[in-house]
Amino acid sequence: MPHIHEKVDFTVEVFIVYKDKVLLRMHDKHKIWLSVGGHIELDEDPIEAGIREVKEEVGLDVEIIGEKPPLEDEIDYKHLISPRYLSTHYVKESHRHIVLIYFAKAFTDKVAEAKEEHERGESRWVSMEELKEMDLRPNVLYYASEALKELGEK
Repeated sequence: MPHIHEKVDFTVEVFIVYKDKVLLRMHDKHKIWLSVGGHIELDEDPIEAGIREVKEEVGLDVEIIGEKPPLEDEIDYKHLISPRYLSTHYVKESHRHIVLIYFAKAFTDKVAEAKEEHERGESRWVSMEELKEMDLRPNVLYYASEALKELGEK
């Protein structure tokens, strides 16, 4: 998706757990292991964006896990699951991403290839032990480990 603003975009990252493994995806441009994720489009909320990105990139249906207020949605007010973490990073000096990080459970480990060429890349289910052996960015290692601790089967 193109950037929606020249200075900042809101994005989602989804750390998906199935049984005792977390899914990592090789980023097509940067060639580093990351979670599944992407830009939040103008016509969707962060939960919708996370579910859409996961479906587009790896073909999985997931349940975003987290807390939301114990209130009924109203006509003009929808309560959302809170992200587990928030971060920001600069894509280039004049443009940054504000990132909403979610954890999700998958219903299967059967990953499908992305339909869009720019979203294709290697993906891999990784155990806690394997995570520790990989050359990962510290934030990816932390979030993936936390997702496994919270959602993985013991």
